Amino acid sequence: MSESSAAPIKVDVWSDVQCPWCYIGKRRFEKGVLASGVPVEIEYHSFELAPDTPVDYDGSPVQYLSERKGVSPEQAAQMVERVTTLAAGEGLAYDYDHIHQTNTIKAHELLHYAKERGVQAEMKEALLKAYFVDGGHVGRIEDLADLAATVGLDHDDVVRALESGQYTAAVKADVAQAAAYGIQGVPFYVFDGKYGVSGAQESETFAQVLAQVASERTPA
Repeated sequence: MSESSAAPIKVDVWSDVQCPWCYIGKRRFEKGVLASGVPVEIEYHSFELAPDTPVDYDGSPVQYLSERKGVSPEQAAQMVERVTTLAAGEGLAYDYDHIHQTNTIKAHELLHYAKERGVQAEMKEALLKAYFVDGGHVGRIEDLADLAATVGLDHDDVVRALESGQYTAAVKADVAQAAAYGIQGVPFYVFDGKYGVSGAQESETFAQVLAQVASERTPA
């Protein structure tokens, strides 16, 4: 096997930590990677689904969806029920009764902080689990610092970085790159900087894409 074909496939993932499809897509992608046997290197990029959301949103996720999507509360509740059922199929126990709708820019800044320290993947998983499963708050700096400490990051230094806005520009650069790519929804996956896949596809689809990209790297 050549050195190029043995190198991991770079997968850039645009997502938001309060996107239910992003967590479902993460699990399906992980299964696809395992099924394909192809080594990957994953980097998460920021995408703000609702940058105008206050940190302490007063309503429920159903109310938020109803307002955001322009649908009735009943329709919003059905959307929540559907995504909760699909998440359960991936082993994820979404708890919408205790979800705190919030602004996610500080969570995205934390992911950039974690990337520089080699634990972005662990931080991403912790943020998604906190938001969808554990009823955690991913918009407040103190809560984010507490969560960061669970993956080995320094609590006080996280507070410093988030309060100073050290990584705000990095978040905005990711958002700008998404716009340049024409990304309008997440999750969105870019393989080797060449192929884009939108949405929480089935694991088989991800496996097929990885196999195709790997085969194209192999010399004839």
